Amino acid sequence: MISRRDFLITAAKVGSTVGSTFVLAQAAVPDRTEELMRAAPKARYWISTASPGIDCLQCHTPDLKLEVRAHAGKPAIVRCLLCAQSCFIKPGERGKCRARMNINGQLHSLVYGHPATIHIDPIEKKPFYHFLPGSEAFSFATSGCPLRCKFCQNWEISQSRPEDFDNRFISPTAIVEEAVSRQSPVIAFTYNEPTVFIEYLADTATQARKQKLRCVLVSCGFMNSEPLKEMCSVLDAIKIDLKGYSEDFYRNVCSAELRPVLNSIRQVARSGVHLEIVNLMVPTLNDSDKMMNGLSDWIMGEIGPDVPIHFTRFHPDYQLQNLPPTPVATLERARNYAMSKGIHYAYVGNVPDHPGNHTYCPQCGKAVIRRNSFFITEMNLVRGNCKFCGRSIAGIWS
Repeated sequence: MISRRDFLITAAKVGSTVGSTFVLAQAAVPDRTEELMRAAPKARYWISTASPGIDCLQCHTPDLKLEVRAHAGKPAIVRCLLCAQSCFIKPGERGKCRARMNINGQLHSLVYGHPATIHIDPIEKKPFYHFLPGSEAFSFATSGCPLRCKFCQNWEISQSRPEDFDNRFISPTAIVEEAVSRQSPVIAFTYNEPTVFIEYLADTATQARKQKLRCVLVSCGFMNSEPLKEMCSVLDAIKIDLKGYSEDFYRNVCSAELRPVLNSIRQVARSGVHLEIVNLMVPTLNDSDKMMNGLSDWIMGEIGPDVPIHFTRFHPDYQLQNLPPTPVATLERARNYAMSKGIHYAYVGNVPDHPGNHTYCPQCGKAVIRRNSFFITEMNLVRGNCKFCGRSIAGIWS
């Protein structure tokens, strides 16, 4: 463990205070790779060609003509089973996330205990609109992500390596203690793709529950089912970015696939963990009427009307600075499509003070929560029910 003073010094290096954009302290020091490798704990969710009794079909498909002899296992190649990229990793190399390395035939996490940024945000910024509204979330991230989204707004950390940051080890216990001292009732795993630090996440969330804190995940949803099952067991809420209802969009813009994300959304919905969905609408790429209708139809058919969906405004960033911000009319049209299909809670995101930021009762139509940007301005909920007509509003309110 580190002292509170050391924690705050580290936090000051890698993050800023509430209300401002977090600032990254990227390393201007000699390469730290060897240091990180020596300290890196063994990861979970992988197999190796050097593992005793390895089943070749865990890596090869049944249609391949395999040799009768057992795999020699030299060099010991690791297959990561954490996310849907299913990386095959040679010794000394990493998966696409850059956060997990094959060290002597075993997969290790280079990011355990090494947050790249720490910040306190309103829970609405994640965005969660139906989970403890008005709460502060003690938020942190490591580096790394299995996706390569060309529009990523956190690309400085998601597309970086852990050795790009001059940060010290911060234990899960120290994270929780600081969240308690800041009186933050929620810890948020966010900014990069937290699946890449699942071991750190799970240990922190387990410690947080002992202190009666809630934990939430902000994710791209590109993980495999077993890791997601573990995360659902320690988390209270999950927000998944459904980046576009199109396989071509995922392949060409995110270097990923749509199907694993849809599978993750189904799994979270069935787990009982609170779920919200975000669709960042990028002009000309994922904002067609066909995609809007397809997405809303899928949500209604697969997970029902009570899962909040946020249609969020794109701002030019990273590799898509040639595109304009999303027209507000596009977001409004997407929201109208969703509501016309029967979705109860559809929102316009990244447009401060828009009426589409408010939560409306599906029965009487009155605003039960009013928001200005990320802040609550009016609350008309009584124990989770509409103050005006008594209708139960889906969500976690206390």
